[in-house]
Amino acid sequence: MTLYQAVADRQTSRLSTMDVVAVLAGSLLLTASAKIQVPSYPVPMTMQTLVAIGLGLAFGPVRGAAAVALYLAQGALGLPVFAGTPEKGIGLAYMMGPTGGYLAGYLPAALLAGWLAERGWDRNVVTAMLAALLAGAVIYVPGLLWLGSVVGWDKPVLAFGLYPFIPGDIMKAVLAAIAFPAAWKWLSHKGMN
Repeated sequence: MTLYQAVADRQTSRLSTMDVVAVLAGSLLLTASAKIQVPSYPVPMTMQTLVAIGLGLAFGPVRGAAAVALYLAQGALGLPVFAGTPEKGIGLAYMMGPTGGYLAGYLPAALLAGWLAERGWDRNVVTAMLAALLAGAVIYVPGLLWLGSVVGWDKPVLAFGLYPFIPGDIMKAVLAAIAFPAAWKWLSHKGMN
């Protein structure tokens, strides 16, 4: 069971209005998180990774991935949902730039985080942190591969797209490790799980 299922009192897979609203709200939260950034080249530091992973942990793999997919679709259609948009371009042109692989990595990260949440990893500080770190690591696979193909493998790809983000990702994992078990504890106190 995920946090969403506990709050919504739903364990079925049938689509409801509440599911649609949750997925839309998740995509809007991703948009807001993209606008909170620390400029860096060629990939900006944002809160998107925390939100993408958090959506998986909170909503489960299907709803979490749906929120991420909706966010990516909004961006592909040209809505200014990504970090630095519209100043740095919009739509598919933006997605083909240096951050494209990281954006693509949000989908498997949300799926993995949701899968782990369904197995109870978000209920304990240690396993919630591990879930967030594992899901975060998933983002780097397509992110670094794409970044290297865009900027060139002769450039310091790891220095551009990995090393500067590790401290922030650890802090985001700590936040998830605090927030999700606390949410479960609060729901338990309220008799909702």
